[in-house]
Amino acid sequence: MAPNPVNPALGRRLFLSLAGAGTGAAALTACGGPSTGGGTSNTAADLDFKGVKPAAAIDFWSNHPGKSQDVEKAMIAKFQEKHPDIKVNLVTAGANYEEIAQKFQTAQAAKSGLPALVVLSDVWWFRYYLNDSIIPLDSLISQLDVPLDDFRTSLVNDYKYDGKQWALPYGRSTPLFYYNKDHFKAAGLPDRAPATWQEFAEWAPKLKAASGAQYAFMHPALAGYAGWTLQNNLWGEGGAWSNGWEITCDSAESVAALQAVQDSVYKDSWAGVSSKDSADDFAAGLASATVSSTGSLIGILKSASFNVGVGFLPGGSKAKTEVCPTGGAGLGIPSGVTREEQLAAAMFLQFVTEPESTAAFSAATGYMPSRTSADMTAVLAKTPQIKTAMDQLAVTRVQDNARAFLPGADQEMAKAAAKMLTQKGDVKETMTELKATLEGIYKNDVKPKLKA
Repeated sequence: MAPNPVNPALGRRLFLSLAGAGTGAAALTACGGPSTGGGTSNTAADLDFKGVKPAAAIDFWSNHPGKSQDVEKAMIAKFQEKHPDIKVNLVTAGANYEEIAQKFQTAQAAKSGLPALVVLSDVWWFRYYLNDSIIPLDSLISQLDVPLDDFRTSLVNDYKYDGKQWALPYGRSTPLFYYNKDHFKAAGLPDRAPATWQEFAEWAPKLKAASGAQYAFMHPALAGYAGWTLQNNLWGEGGAWSNGWEITCDSAESVAALQAVQDSVYKDSWAGVSSKDSADDFAAGLASATVSSTGSLIGILKSASFNVGVGFLPGGSKAKTEVCPTGGAGLGIPSGVTREEQLAAAMFLQFVTEPESTAAFSAATGYMPSRTSADMTAVLAKTPQIKTAMDQLAVTRVQDNARAFLPGADQEMAKAAAKMLTQKGDVKETMTELKATLEGIYKNDVKPKLKA
Protein backbone atom coordinates (compact mmCIF):
# COMPACT_ATOMS: atom_id res chain seq x y z
CA MET A 1 0.00 0.00 0.00
CA ALA A 2 1.19 3.52 -0.77
CA PRO A 3 1.85 5.82 2.16
CA ASN A 4 -0.23 8.89 2.88
CA PRO A 5 0.71 11.62 0.40
CA VAL A 6 0.78 14.25 3.15
CA ASN A 7 1.80 13.75 6.75
CA PRO A 8 -1.29 14.80 8.75
CA ALA A 9 0.71 16.23 11.61
CA LEU A 10 2.85 18.22 9.21
CA GLY A 11 -0.25 19.47 7.47
CA ARG A 12 -1.73 20.65 10.74
CA ARG A 13 1.46 22.47 11.67
CA LEU A 14 1.94 24.13 8.32
CA PHE A 15 -1.52 24.83 7.00
CA LEU A 16 -1.66 28.41 8.22
CA SER A 17 1.65 29.21 6.56
CA LEU A 18 -0.07 28.59 3.25
CA ALA A 19 -2.12 31.71 3.79
CA GLY A 20 0.91 33.91 3.22
CA ALA A 21 4.45 34.57 4.28
CA GLY A 22 5.05 35.66 7.83
CA THR A 23 1.94 34.19 9.47
CA GLY A 24 2.30 31.93 12.46
CA ALA A 25 0.12 29.55 14.42
CA ALA A 26 1.36 30.92 17.71
CA ALA A 27 -0.30 34.23 16.90
CA LEU A 28 -3.76 32.74 16.50
CA THR A 29 -6.77 33.57 18.61
CA ALA A 30 -10.36 32.39 18.19
CA CYS A 31 -11.55 32.23 14.59
CA GLY A 32 -15.18 31.37 15.07
CA GLY A 33 -17.94 30.86 17.61
CA PRO A 34 -18.08 32.51 21.02
CA SER A 35 -15.02 33.82 22.77
CA THR A 36 -14.46 31.34 25.53
CA GLY A 37 -12.15 31.64 28.43
CA GLY A 38 -12.19 28.63 30.68
CA GLY A 39 -11.72 27.86 34.31
CA THR A 40 -8.32 26.50 33.39
CA SER A 41 -5.76 28.03 31.03
CA ASN A 42 -3.26 26.13 28.94
CA THR A 43 -0.14 27.32 30.77
CA ALA A 44 2.45 24.81 31.91
CA ALA A 45 1.71 25.53 35.57
CA ASP A 46 -2.00 24.91 35.22
CA LEU A 47 -1.37 21.66 33.36
CA ASP A 48 0.77 20.15 36.09
CA PHE A 49 -1.33 17.34 37.55
CA LYS A 50 1.12 16.14 40.17
CA GLY A 51 -0.67 15.71 43.47
CA VAL A 52 -4.09 16.18 41.90
CA LYS A 53 -6.79 13.73 43.00
CA PRO A 54 -9.22 12.66 40.27
CA ALA A 55 -12.79 13.91 40.60
CA ALA A 56 -15.39 11.54 42.00
CA ALA A 57 -17.71 12.06 39.02
CA ILE A 58 -17.42 13.35 35.45
CA ASP A 59 -19.74 13.84 32.49
CA PHE A 60 -18.84 12.26 29.16
CA TRP A 61 -20.65 13.89 26.24
CA SER A 62 -21.20 11.70 23.20
CA ASN A 63 -23.44 11.50 20.18
CA HIS A 64 -22.82 7.73 20.20
CA PRO A 65 -21.14 7.56 16.76
CA GLY A 66 -21.95 4.39 14.87
CA LYS A 67 -24.85 3.61 17.22
CA SER A 68 -22.29 2.97 19.94
CA GLN A 69 -24.32 3.75 23.05
CA ASP A 70 -24.39 0.13 24.25
CA VAL A 71 -20.64 -0.40 23.84
CA GLU A 72 -20.00 2.98 25.50
CA LYS A 73 -22.06 1.87 28.49
CA ALA A 74 -20.15 -1.41 28.60
CA MET A 75 -16.79 0.40 28.57
CA ILE A 76 -17.94 2.70 31.36
CA ALA A 77 -19.01 -0.30 33.45
CA LYS A 78 -15.59 -1.94 32.96
CA PHE A 79 -13.80 1.30 33.78
CA GLN A 80 -15.73 1.69 37.02
CA GLU A 81 -14.84 -1.86 38.03
CA LYS A 82 -11.22 -0.75 37.77
CA HIS A 83 -11.81 2.71 39.23
CA PRO A 84 -14.84 2.48 41.56
CA ASP A 85 -14.11 5.95 42.97
CA ILE A 86 -14.79 7.64 39.61
CA LYS A 87 -18.35 7.73 38.32
CA VAL A 88 -18.71 8.41 34.58
CA ASN A 89 -22.04 9.85 33.50
CA LEU A 90 -22.75 9.16 29.83
CA VAL A 91 -24.67 12.11 28.38
CA THR A 92 -26.37 12.03 24.99
CA ALA A 93 -25.34 15.53 23.89
CA GLY A 94 -26.67 15.35 20.34
CA ALA A 95 -27.76 13.07 17.53
CA ASN A 96 -24.75 13.95 15.39
CA TYR A 97 -21.44 15.81 15.44
CA GLU A 98 -23.05 19.15 14.61
CA GLU A 99 -25.54 18.95 17.48
CA ILE A 100 -22.93 17.99 20.05
CA ALA A 101 -20.69 20.82 18.82
CA GLN A 102 -23.47 23.37 19.15
CA LYS A 103 -24.27 22.20 22.69
CA PHE A 104 -20.60 22.38 23.63
CA GLN A 105 -20.35 25.93 22.24
CA THR A 106 -23.43 26.95 24.23
CA ALA A 107 -21.98 25.54 27.45
CA GLN A 108 -18.71 27.35 26.81
CA ALA A 109 -20.50 30.65 26.27
CA ALA A 110 -22.43 30.14 29.52
CA LYS A 111 -19.26 28.95 31.29
CA SER A 112 -21.30 26.27 33.04
CA GLY A 113 -22.46 22.72 32.48
CA LEU A 114 -19.30 21.70 30.62
CA PRO A 115 -18.40 18.02 30.31
CA ALA A 116 -15.02 16.67 31.35
CA LEU A 117 -14.69 14.66 28.14
CA VAL A 118 -16.33 15.40 24.80
CA VAL A 119 -16.54 13.94 21.29
CA LEU A 120 -14.83 16.31 18.82
CA SER A 121 -15.48 15.86 15.11
CA ASP A 122 -12.96 16.39 12.34
CA VAL A 123 -14.39 19.81 11.43
CA TRP A 124 -14.77 21.13 15.00
CA TRP A 125 -11.75 20.17 17.09
CA PHE A 126 -9.38 22.75 15.59
CA ARG A 127 -11.87 25.51 16.26
CA TYR A 128 -11.81 24.52 19.94
CA TYR A 129 -8.01 24.67 19.90
CA LEU A 130 -8.17 28.18 18.45
CA ASN A 131 -10.71 29.20 21.09
CA ASP A 132 -8.54 27.82 23.91
CA SER A 133 -11.51 25.58 24.77
CA ILE A 134 -9.58 22.31 25.08
CA ILE A 135 -6.31 21.49 26.78
CA PRO A 136 -3.22 19.81 25.32
CA LEU A 137 -3.06 16.26 26.61
CA ASP A 138 0.72 15.89 26.71
CA SER A 139 1.25 16.24 30.47
CA LEU A 140 -1.60 13.80 31.16
CA ILE A 141 -0.32 11.38 28.54
CA SER A 142 3.08 11.49 30.22
CA GLN A 143 1.71 11.14 33.75
CA LEU A 144 -0.55 8.22 32.83
CA ASP A 145 2.10 6.64 30.59
CA VAL A 146 -0.13 6.42 27.51
CA PRO A 147 1.97 4.88 24.68
CA LEU A 148 1.33 7.25 21.77
CA ASP A 149 3.64 5.22 19.53
CA ASP A 150 1.12 2.35 19.67
CA PHE A 151 -1.64 4.45 18.09
CA ARG A 152 -2.15 4.28 14.33
CA THR A 153 -0.06 7.15 13.04
CA SER A 154 -2.56 8.50 10.52
CA LEU A 155 -5.25 8.65 13.20
CA VAL A 156 -3.43 10.10 16.19
CA ASN A 157 -1.47 12.65 14.14
CA ASP A 158 -4.70 14.30 12.99
CA TYR A 159 -4.84 15.91 16.45
CA LYS A 160 -1.26 17.12 16.65
CA TYR A 161 -0.65 20.83 16.32
CA ASP A 162 2.01 23.24 17.50
CA GLY A 163 4.00 20.32 18.93
CA LYS A 164 1.15 19.19 21.19
CA GLN A 165 -1.53 16.50 21.24
CA TRP A 166 -5.05 17.99 21.49
CA ALA A 167 -7.22 14.86 21.33
CA LEU A 168 -7.00 11.10 20.93
CA PRO A 169 -8.80 9.14 18.19
CA TYR A 170 -12.15 7.60 19.07
CA GLY A 171 -14.77 7.00 16.36
CA ARG A 172 -12.34 7.32 13.47
CA SER A 173 -13.55 6.43 10.03
CA THR A 174 -13.15 6.68 6.32
CA PRO A 175 -15.90 6.40 3.74
CA LEU A 176 -16.34 2.93 2.26
CA PHE A 177 -17.98 1.79 -0.96
CA TYR A 178 -20.83 -0.58 -0.05
CA TYR A 179 -22.49 -2.77 -2.67
CA ASN A 180 -25.18 -5.42 -2.90
CA LYS A 181 -23.40 -8.59 -3.98
CA ASP A 182 -26.66 -10.19 -5.08
CA HIS A 183 -27.50 -7.26 -7.36
CA PHE A 184 -24.01 -7.22 -8.82
CA LYS A 185 -24.21 -10.96 -9.54
CA ALA A 186 -27.62 -10.60 -11.18
CA ALA A 187 -26.22 -7.86 -13.41
CA GLY A 188 -23.23 -10.00 -14.40
CA LEU A 189 -20.77 -7.61 -12.76
CA PRO A 190 -17.52 -8.42 -10.95
CA ASP A 191 -17.75 -9.02 -7.22
CA ARG A 192 -15.78 -5.88 -6.31
CA ALA A 193 -16.03 -2.14 -5.97
CA PRO A 194 -15.50 -0.22 -9.21
CA ALA A 195 -11.99 1.05 -9.82
CA THR A 196 -13.31 4.44 -10.97
CA TRP A 197 -16.60 6.32 -11.06
CA GLN A 198 -16.42 6.09 -14.84
CA GLU A 199 -16.45 2.31 -14.53
CA PHE A 200 -19.45 2.44 -12.20
CA ALA A 201 -21.29 4.71 -14.66
CA GLU A 202 -20.90 1.88 -17.20
CA TRP A 203 -22.23 -0.64 -14.67
CA ALA A 204 -25.17 1.45 -13.48
CA PRO A 205 -27.63 0.74 -16.34
CA LYS A 206 -27.01 -2.99 -15.96
CA LEU A 207 -27.67 -2.76 -12.23
CA LYS A 208 -30.92 -0.85 -12.70
CA ALA A 209 -32.13 -3.35 -15.29
CA ALA A 210 -31.24 -6.48 -13.34
CA SER A 211 -31.68 -5.59 -9.67
CA GLY A 212 -35.16 -4.16 -9.42
CA ALA A 213 -33.81 -1.52 -7.03
CA GLN A 214 -34.96 2.07 -7.42
CA TYR A 215 -31.38 3.29 -7.89
CA ALA A 216 -28.03 1.84 -8.86
CA PHE A 217 -26.41 4.20 -6.37
CA MET A 218 -27.54 6.34 -3.44
CA HIS A 219 -25.56 9.51 -2.74
CA PRO A 220 -25.11 10.16 0.99
CA ALA A 221 -27.37 12.60 2.79
CA LEU A 222 -25.97 16.05 2.14
CA ALA A 223 -26.02 17.48 5.67
CA GLY A 224 -22.81 16.42 7.36
CA TYR A 225 -21.66 14.23 4.48
CA ALA A 226 -21.43 16.28 1.27
CA GLY A 227 -18.27 18.19 2.14
CA TRP A 228 -16.62 14.98 3.31
CA THR A 229 -17.46 12.37 0.68
CA LEU A 230 -17.44 14.69 -2.35
CA GLN A 231 -13.72 15.19 -1.74
CA ASN A 232 -13.40 11.70 -3.22
CA ASN A 233 -15.14 12.73 -6.44
CA LEU A 234 -13.18 15.99 -6.63
CA TRP A 235 -9.77 14.42 -6.03
CA GLY A 236 -10.38 11.70 -8.61
CA GLU A 237 -10.76 14.37 -11.29
CA GLY A 238 -7.85 16.51 -10.12
CA GLY A 239 -10.09 18.97 -8.29
CA ALA A 240 -10.51 19.92 -4.64
CA TRP A 241 -12.39 22.25 -2.33
CA SER A 242 -9.10 24.05 -1.81
CA ASN A 243 -5.38 23.88 -2.42
CA GLY A 244 -3.85 25.08 0.81
CA TRP A 245 -5.82 28.27 1.47
CA GLU A 246 -6.56 28.87 -2.20
CA ILE A 247 -10.23 28.02 -2.78
CA THR A 248 -10.44 25.84 -5.89
CA CYS A 249 -14.01 24.54 -5.82
CA ASP A 250 -14.77 26.48 -9.03
CA SER A 251 -11.79 25.17 -11.01
CA ALA A 252 -12.45 23.39 -14.29
CA GLU A 253 -11.49 20.07 -12.70
CA SER A 254 -13.75 20.58 -9.69
CA VAL A 255 -16.70 21.65 -11.81
CA ALA A 256 -16.25 18.65 -14.11
CA ALA A 257 -16.21 16.28 -11.13
CA LEU A 258 -19.36 17.75 -9.60
CA GLN A 259 -21.09 17.93 -12.98
CA ALA A 260 -20.65 14.16 -13.25
CA VAL A 261 -22.24 13.78 -9.81
CA GLN A 262 -25.20 15.93 -10.84
CA ASP A 263 -25.53 14.04 -14.14
CA SER A 264 -25.81 10.76 -12.24
CA VAL A 265 -28.99 12.12 -10.64
CA TYR A 266 -30.63 14.08 -13.44
CA LYS A 267 -29.14 13.31 -16.86
CA ASP A 268 -28.29 9.64 -16.49
CA SER A 269 -30.86 8.96 -13.75
CA TRP A 270 -29.12 6.07 -12.03
CA ALA A 271 -28.49 7.73 -8.68
CA GLY A 272 -30.63 9.15 -5.91
CA VAL A 273 -29.82 11.43 -2.99
CA SER A 274 -30.61 10.16 0.48
CA SER A 275 -32.88 12.36 2.54
CA LYS A 276 -31.58 11.03 5.85
CA ASP A 277 -29.11 8.13 5.82
CA SER A 278 -27.84 6.39 2.70
CA ALA A 279 -26.64 3.43 4.80
CA ASP A 280 -30.23 2.77 5.89
CA ASP A 281 -31.49 3.24 2.32
CA PHE A 282 -28.90 0.79 1.03
CA ALA A 283 -29.62 -1.77 3.75
CA ALA A 284 -33.33 -1.54 2.88
CA GLY A 285 -32.57 -2.42 -0.74
CA LEU A 286 -33.45 0.94 -2.29
CA ALA A 287 -30.08 1.12 -4.04
CA SER A 288 -27.47 -1.35 -5.22
CA ALA A 289 -24.56 0.65 -3.83
CA THR A 290 -23.68 3.65 -1.70
CA VAL A 291 -20.81 5.41 0.01
CA SER A 292 -21.01 5.66 3.78
CA SER A 293 -18.80 5.77 6.85
CA THR A 294 -16.98 2.71 8.11
CA GLY A 295 -18.97 3.42 11.27
CA SER A 296 -22.09 2.30 9.40
CA LEU A 297 -20.67 -1.13 8.64
CA ILE A 298 -22.02 -3.14 11.56
CA GLY A 299 -25.45 -1.53 11.27
CA ILE A 300 -25.64 -2.33 7.56
CA LEU A 301 -24.56 -5.94 8.11
CA LYS A 302 -27.21 -6.37 10.80
CA SER A 303 -30.01 -4.74 8.80
CA ALA A 304 -29.39 -5.99 5.26
CA SER A 305 -31.15 -9.13 4.06
CA PHE A 306 -28.62 -9.60 1.25
CA ASN A 307 -24.90 -10.26 0.89
CA VAL A 308 -22.99 -7.03 1.52
CA GLY A 309 -19.74 -6.22 -0.24
CA VAL A 310 -17.31 -3.44 0.68
CA GLY A 311 -14.42 -1.89 -1.18
CA PHE A 312 -12.14 1.11 -1.46
CA LEU A 313 -13.61 4.34 -2.77
CA PRO A 314 -13.49 4.58 -6.58
CA GLY A 315 -10.97 6.85 -8.23
CA GLY A 316 -11.49 9.04 -11.28
CA SER A 317 -9.91 9.88 -14.61
CA LYS A 318 -7.00 11.78 -13.03
CA ALA A 319 -6.33 9.79 -9.83
CA LYS A 320 -7.22 6.20 -9.05
CA THR A 321 -5.72 5.98 -5.57
CA GLU A 322 -5.25 8.22 -2.53
CA VAL A 323 -8.75 9.56 -3.09
CA CYS A 324 -10.19 8.61 0.31
CA PRO A 325 -10.42 11.24 3.07
CA THR A 326 -9.87 10.56 6.73
CA GLY A 327 -12.70 11.50 9.06
CA GLY A 328 -14.62 10.79 12.20
CA ALA A 329 -14.04 12.01 15.71
CA GLY A 330 -11.69 12.11 18.65
CA LEU A 331 -12.05 12.78 22.35
CA GLY A 332 -10.83 15.97 24.00
CA ILE A 333 -10.79 17.50 27.47
CA PRO A 334 -12.27 21.00 27.95
CA SER A 335 -10.18 23.75 29.51
CA GLY A 336 -13.12 25.11 31.50
CA VAL A 337 -13.37 22.30 34.06
CA THR A 338 -11.29 21.64 37.16
CA ARG A 339 -7.96 19.86 37.11
CA GLU A 340 -9.57 17.11 39.18
CA GLU A 341 -12.16 16.57 36.45
CA GLN A 342 -9.51 16.79 33.75
CA LEU A 343 -7.44 14.08 35.43
CA ALA A 344 -10.46 11.79 35.87
CA ALA A 345 -11.40 12.40 32.24
CA ALA A 346 -7.87 11.54 31.12
CA MET A 347 -7.99 8.29 33.08
CA PHE A 348 -11.24 7.34 31.35
CA LEU A 349 -9.84 8.48 27.99
CA GLN A 350 -6.83 6.27 28.57
CA PHE A 351 -9.15 3.32 29.27
CA VAL A 352 -11.39 3.73 26.20
CA THR A 353 -8.37 3.96 23.91
CA GLU A 354 -6.61 0.88 25.30
CA PRO A 355 -6.17 -1.98 22.79
CA GLU A 356 -8.94 -4.13 24.26
CA SER A 357 -11.39 -1.23 24.35
CA THR A 358 -10.67 -0.03 20.83
CA ALA A 359 -11.08 -3.57 19.49
CA ALA A 360 -14.45 -3.85 21.24
CA PHE A 361 -15.54 -0.47 19.90
CA SER A 362 -14.50 -1.46 16.38
CA ALA A 363 -16.34 -4.77 16.66
CA ALA A 364 -19.53 -3.00 17.74
CA THR A 365 -19.45 -0.21 15.16
CA GLY A 366 -17.02 -0.80 12.31
CA TYR A 367 -14.88 2.20 13.24
CA MET A 368 -11.12 1.90 12.95
CA PRO A 369 -9.19 0.31 15.84
CA SER A 370 -6.93 3.18 16.91
CA ARG A 371 -4.21 1.00 18.48
CA THR A 372 -1.84 -1.10 16.40
CA SER A 373 -1.57 -3.69 19.19
CA ALA A 374 -5.33 -4.24 19.33
CA ASP A 375 -6.03 -7.93 18.80
CA MET A 376 -8.52 -7.92 15.92
CA THR A 377 -8.39 -11.68 15.28
CA ALA A 378 -11.80 -12.46 16.74
CA VAL A 379 -13.33 -9.29 15.29
CA LEU A 380 -12.10 -10.02 11.77
CA ALA A 381 -13.16 -13.65 12.01
CA LYS A 382 -16.69 -12.47 12.68
CA THR A 383 -16.64 -9.37 10.47
CA PRO A 384 -13.92 -9.72 7.81
CA GLN A 385 -15.20 -6.62 6.01
CA ILE A 386 -13.53 -4.44 8.66
CA LYS A 387 -10.13 -5.40 7.22
CA THR A 388 -10.99 -3.58 3.98
CA ALA A 389 -11.55 -0.41 5.97
CA MET A 390 -8.28 -0.93 7.85
CA ASP A 391 -6.38 -1.53 4.60
CA GLN A 392 -7.80 1.63 3.06
CA LEU A 393 -6.14 3.69 5.82
CA ALA A 394 -2.86 3.27 3.95
CA VAL A 395 -4.19 5.23 0.97
CA THR A 396 -6.12 7.98 2.72
CA ARG A 397 -5.53 11.66 2.04
CA VAL A 398 -5.66 14.56 4.47
CA GLN A 399 -8.85 16.57 4.04
CA ASP A 400 -8.90 19.89 2.22
CA ASN A 401 -8.22 22.89 4.46
CA ALA A 402 -11.44 24.53 3.29
CA ARG A 403 -13.54 21.78 4.84
CA ALA A 404 -11.50 20.97 7.92
CA PHE A 405 -10.46 24.43 9.08
CA LEU A 406 -12.85 27.13 7.83
CA PRO A 407 -15.58 27.64 10.47
CA GLY A 408 -18.96 26.72 9.04
CA ALA A 409 -17.55 25.70 5.64
CA ASP A 410 -18.93 22.16 5.88
CA GLN A 411 -22.48 23.51 6.16
CA GLU A 412 -21.89 25.83 3.19
CA MET A 413 -20.66 22.89 1.12
CA ALA A 414 -23.79 20.96 2.06
CA LYS A 415 -25.98 23.87 0.95
CA ALA A 416 -24.16 24.06 -2.36
CA ALA A 417 -24.47 20.30 -2.87
CA ALA A 418 -28.20 20.51 -2.15
CA LYS A 419 -28.58 23.26 -4.74
CA MET A 420 -26.84 21.10 -7.35
CA LEU A 421 -28.28 17.69 -6.46
CA THR A 422 -31.81 18.41 -5.26
CA GLN A 423 -32.60 21.64 -7.10
CA LYS A 424 -30.62 21.02 -10.33
CA GLY A 425 -28.73 24.26 -9.87
CA ASP A 426 -26.03 25.16 -12.37
CA VAL A 427 -22.78 23.57 -11.18
CA LYS A 428 -20.38 26.30 -12.31
CA GLU A 429 -22.58 29.05 -10.92
CA THR A 430 -23.06 27.24 -7.63
CA MET A 431 -19.33 26.65 -7.23
CA THR A 432 -18.58 30.28 -8.04
CA GLU A 433 -20.98 31.32 -5.28
CA LEU A 434 -19.47 28.79 -2.87
CA LYS A 435 -15.97 30.07 -3.61
CA ALA A 436 -17.03 33.60 -2.71
CA THR A 437 -18.61 32.35 0.52
CA LEU A 438 -15.55 30.32 1.54
CA GLU A 439 -13.20 33.18 0.72
CA GLY A 440 -15.40 35.42 2.83
CA ILE A 441 -15.13 33.04 5.79
CA TYR A 442 -11.36 33.03 5.46
CA LYS A 443 -11.12 36.80 5.02
CA ASN A 444 -13.50 37.69 7.85
CA ASP A 445 -13.08 34.90 10.39
CA VAL A 446 -9.54 33.59 9.93
CA LYS A 447 -7.17 36.04 8.27
CA PRO A 448 -7.80 38.88 10.79
CA LYS A 449 -6.65 36.57 13.55
CA LEU A 450 -3.27 36.04 11.92
CA LYS A 451 -0.44 38.37 12.84
CA ALA A 452 2.28 39.24 10.38
